Amino acid sequence: MLAALDPSPRTQTDAQVSELIERVGTRVRDARKMASMSRRELSERSGVSPRYLAQLEGGQGNISIGLLQQVALALGLPIEALVGADDTAAHVATLFANADAATRAHILQTLEPKREDKAQRICLIGLRGAGKSTLGPKIAKDLGVPFVELNAEIARKAGIPISEIIALYGEEGYRQLETETLDHIITQHARIVVAVAGGIVSSSDTFQRVLRCFHTVWIKAQPSEHMDRVRAQGDLRPMAGNPQAMQHLEQILRTREVQYAQAAYQLDTSGKSIDASHSELNTLLRQNNIAT
Repeated sequence: MLAALDPSPRTQTDAQVSELIERVGTRVRDARKMASMSRRELSERSGVSPRYLAQLEGGQGNISIGLLQQVALALGLPIEALVGADDTAAHVATLFANADAATRAHILQTLEPKREDKAQRICLIGLRGAGKSTLGPKIAKDLGVPFVELNAEIARKAGIPISEIIALYGEEGYRQLETETLDHIITQHARIVVAVAGGIVSSSDTFQRVLRCFHTVWIKAQPSEHMDRVRAQGDLRPMAGNPQAMQHLEQILRTREVQYAQAAYQLDTSGKSIDASHSELNTLLRQNNIAT
């Protein structure tokens, strides 16, 4: 009688891939249901079609890393929560993503009790046009601390504009410079106001470092105001040759708002003057003993 042959490496690999696809599908489905989100809503937030999501959740969709990242961002989860082998960690990540802001802040404070690690670093996050670059210098002046716009600092260090950095080194190269520049700021400054690009949430590790090392404020506004403010600054690119620009902007905001909501504080600048928003931000910081 012939001894049973061990499975070939190819067979083992295929089995592991199938297990991974099934695990990812199960976690996406569970996270979506826990967030009380329909498959169509997840599709709108992630840009992945409902049909493909159905295949994915059924363990039949071999999704690309890029699309899976879009799904993870739409669910408010790090991509590791969808692909990692630890089911407990994935479940905790899903619970955290669906908790309210006060609960998340309490959890983070419990897990990271050294509040002094944030010192008096303040980071303004949110989409372009919300008012980060306008309010940041004003708050920094009030506090007598430096103001840095992260993208401007990246370009200064690289010696070339951000557009050229991306053209030369791609998105990955830009994200690496973003992380390195942010780390340098954290190392060099205990008191500073920083405004970061809206897409920083695309890099889970970097964004989590922002949340750990800064007092974060989500500067938000209605999509129409985002667009109007960018155009008022003389930048007509958002509308140029793109009649669906507003729809695209709204989709970006829906996709990212779960991440932005992880900020410790929020300031809605919709329909408000610069002076009014400045005053509200000042009050928010002082009431929370950040601006001292």
